[in-house]
Amino acid sequence: MLRVGVVGVGNMGYHHARIYSEMAREGKVELVGVADANLERAKEVASQFKTKAFGDYKELVKEGLDAVSIAVPTSLHKQVALEFIENGVNVLVEKPIAESIENAQEIMRAAKKNNVTLMVGHVERFNPAVLKLKEAISQGLLGEIVTMNAKRVGPMVVRIADVGVIIDLAVHDIDVMSFLADSRVKEVYAKARNVKHPAKVDDYALILLGFDKGMDGVIETNRLTPHKTRTLNIVGTKGIAYLDYINQSLVVYDEEWVKEAKIQKQEPLRNELEHFIKCVEEKKVPLVGGEDGLHALEVAVKALESAGRDEVVKLR
Repeated sequence: MLRVGVVGVGNMGYHHARIYSEMAREGKVELVGVADANLERAKEVASQFKTKAFGDYKELVKEGLDAVSIAVPTSLHKQVALEFIENGVNVLVEKPIAESIENAQEIMRAAKKNNVTLMVGHVERFNPAVLKLKEAISQGLLGEIVTMNAKRVGPMVVRIADVGVIIDLAVHDIDVMSFLADSRVKEVYAKARNVKHPAKVDDYALILLGFDKGMDGVIETNRLTPHKTRTLNIVGTKGIAYLDYINQSLVVYDEEWVKEAKIQKQEPLRNELEHFIKCVEEKKVPLVGGEDGLHALEVAVKALESAGRDEVVKLR
C-alpha cells in the first residue's frame, strides 16, 4: 500500500486529499499527511481526513512517501516538485506543469535522473465524455478531423493571480485537442488582454491553433462570464460531435443519425488519481506525462507571445 501525501490544500489540493482519504478507507493507499504554508488550513484538512498536518512541505518529505500530489501555486511547482523528486518520491503536479518552459524541462530532467514517475494533472483527460469521444474518433465516426472549437469560460477567480487564463485554463483544451487529434500544435495565433482582473493578468483570450496533421483548433476562454461553460465541438468529414465537460455528455451527428453516447458519469479527479497510483505501483508510463504537460505549456506560452506581438508564432 503506497504512502501518499498532498502539498497545497487550497481548492484543488483539498479534493486530492479527499480522494486519497476515500482510497485510504478502501485500503488502496495510506494518506500520510498534508502540507500547506497556511498551517491552520493544513490542520483543518488533516483533521477532516484523519491524517497529519505540516506547515512546511520539507517536513512531509521526511515521512517516507511513495507518491505526492502537488497543488501549490504554479510559480512554486518547480521548487516543490524538485524537493520530492530528488528524494525519490513519485510526483503528480497539477497543471500547468510549471510557469515557464525552462522550469518544466528542469522538472522533467530531474524525474528522469531519479527514475520516478512524473504525471501532470490535466484532469480533463480522465473525463468519461472525453474518453468516449476519443473512442468515437478512433472508430471513424467523425471521419477525418477538420476543426475543433472549445469554450472554457466562467466567473472571476481572484485567488489565481500568478498566471492568467491562457496558462491556467486554455492548457486544458490545448491538451485535450492534441490528445483527441493525436497531433501536436505547430503554430498559434492569439488575442488576449486583461479586462478587470486585479492582478492585471490576462482574463480573456481567443486562440487559434494549427496542428501538424492539418486540422485547426479555436479556444475561447475568460474569467468574465457569470456562468461556467466547458464545451468542445469537433467537425469531421463525416459528422460533428458536441461534448459538454460539466454534464459529461456527448452527442454525434452524421448525415443520417443523431447519436447520444451512453456515458457512466464519474469524477475525473478520482479517475486521475487512481491512474497515477496504478502507474506508480506497476511502473507504467502515465497517460499524461511530462512531455504532454510541456507541450500544453509551450503552446500556452507561445499564445501569450503571439498576443503580445500580434502575429502567428511557430513552435519548435
